Amino acid sequence: MAEVRDEAELLVIGAGPGGYVAAFRAADLGMDVTLVDLEKRPGGECLFRGCIPSKTLLFLAELLHDAQRSGEMGINFGKPQIDLDRMRSWKDQVIDKLTNGLLTLSKRRKVRLLQGRAVFEASDRVRLENSEVSQLRFRHAILATGSYSTPFRDIPFIKGRRIIDSAGALELPDIPRSLLILGGGYVGLEMGTVYAALGSRVTVVVRGDRLLRGADPDLVDVLLSRLKQSFEAIYFNTKVASLKEREEGVDVKFEGAPEKAEQTFDRVLVAIGRTPNTGKIGLEKTKIRLNAQGFVVVDEQRRTTDEKIFAIGDVAGPPLLAHKAFREGKVAAEVINGRPSAFDVQAIPAVVYTNPQVAWTGLIEEQARKENRNVKVERYLWKFSSRASTMGVSDGVTKMIFSPESGRLLGVGICGPNAEGMISEGTLAIEMGAVAQDIGLTIHPHPTLSEMVGETAELFTGTVTHVLPEKRLGTG
Repeated sequence: MAEVRDEAELLVIGAGPGGYVAAFRAADLGMDVTLVDLEKRPGGECLFRGCIPSKTLLFLAELLHDAQRSGEMGINFGKPQIDLDRMRSWKDQVIDKLTNGLLTLSKRRKVRLLQGRAVFEASDRVRLENSEVSQLRFRHAILATGSYSTPFRDIPFIKGRRIIDSAGALELPDIPRSLLILGGGYVGLEMGTVYAALGSRVTVVVRGDRLLRGADPDLVDVLLSRLKQSFEAIYFNTKVASLKEREEGVDVKFEGAPEKAEQTFDRVLVAIGRTPNTGKIGLEKTKIRLNAQGFVVVDEQRRTTDEKIFAIGDVAGPPLLAHKAFREGKVAAEVINGRPSAFDVQAIPAVVYTNPQVAWTGLIEEQARKENRNVKVERYLWKFSSRASTMGVSDGVTKMIFSPESGRLLGVGICGPNAEGMISEGTLAIEMGAVAQDIGLTIHPHPTLSEMVGETAELFTGTVTHVLPEKRLGTG
């Protein structure tokens, strides 16, 4: 077959959240854009095997949880009838709807889609494997190849169908009687939440002494209290010495906390982190430089050390979040188009969709303490909220971190239902340089969970109503 060579003004490699947003923004700015991905449709890991399918299942888990606890309020639904085939079908419907929508937007924006694997041959061209085009020259390129689940490195194991990663867990192959999760990050805890709601006995093993290392411990403590009720066990300061899959299950040997050092589980989920997709794509043929963790080095405009190539999303470093990639994609496209743009955000919100949810944005208290920063931390316990009481979720907490001198908001953390929605107000306030009075004087509807954002700010000003303030504004 003859080689087909082509050219592109802008080549975007990877059609995940960062890639397709970059391609769309560039097309809207009048650029000729080619988008290359291993899949036929845009969406990437997030849409096909990550954010979207996991949140679809987590929503169903939330329904199961709410139906179960409604019995305490006088409404009994009976034992749920779980249809795994229908659940898989619903998940796939959601994915298809969203990916087809992106495909339509690509066509309307005249973004050229090529399926295949792009490998750099130089700083101005790539070879495309398994594609209708063999070689593509470009004026600029945006690298958006994302990341993949970190594999085992130092654990002897025999891998088979019972040892799975997050993508395998999202396939819902069955509801295991027992599930061991390696890792206490958001992926492991979210999938544990799903499977525990479906009836699995979930055990989590963590090498360190805490869950969700990116969040403040006081937020995680609220979640931990709930997980201890829904999970079979959580082992801290524990290592897995070996894994061996048999026909009947996976034999596991632990080192550390568990009294029973050898146990057998129906399935084991590996959720120990993610690794950037920088290998085997020819970066050595370019001037791109990687840091010690293997991420592409970029500046605030997402330029790499190769003047023709930009990098965005997971491949460009943490936090590995789709909405960070969204913003980076627009920045890169705008800079390439000659516009003044930069990734200069003050706060990037993070949400863990467990039950309850945990969300934070801006400065976290633990970071402030490590840096010896002078901050004032205010916490509003949900037991004082009328709306939380009506919902039976009085164990939540909302916290804010302020500059004690100026009152400027520096960070927000929330643990409780709908944290995903409420954290955006905190992010906006930080970006706008709001002070405690700005937030406290903003009228929040009553009764809502969001009004606790206002009352937390009023703790700082001393004008709070539903708890006793430590001070009153203007009285010292």
